[in-house]
Amino acid sequence: MSRVHYEVPLRCIGVAVVLLKNTPCGYKVLLLERATSVLRGIWCYIGGAIEEGEKAWEAALREIREETSITNVTLFTSNKFDQFYSAEENYIYIAPVFVGYVDEDQNVILNHEHSKYEWLSFNDAIERVRLPGNDEVLEFIKKHFASNDPLEWLRVGM
Repeated sequence: MSRVHYEVPLRCIGVAVVLLKNTPCGYKVLLLERATSVLRGIWCYIGGAIEEGEKAWEAALREIREETSITNVTLFTSNKFDQFYSAEENYIYIAPVFVGYVDEDQNVILNHEHSKYEWLSFNDAIERVRLPGNDEVLEFIKKHFASNDPLEWLRVGM
């Protein structure tokens, strides 16, 4: 008797971005508090959809600009991915995580998607995020992008 097996599709339709700034006290991570109906009140890093014709890194730069008004970013791909399973639509969402370095004096102007922002130490940011897996992403970024200089071949958008 043969069984038919079905796959749960993978969908890569978005990006995630962790912004860092180097301060005299060490690297700080930008977290945003969501203001929209999806994830209202949850603190997270930047994320959003990839639009038609965009490369993932281009979507990352656009999302940074739209959500924070920051335009001067040195962007790297991290080789890490956000992921979750959508029970409602039966697919696995996967998004490449990018790391952006910004100047210490960078101003943040939030759009309507967020109500607050904070630049936090890695330890405080890891404690603040509530989505499962966000803490692991931040630990990874701390190890490979704050405690060590990133590899230049990971740089994108030059």
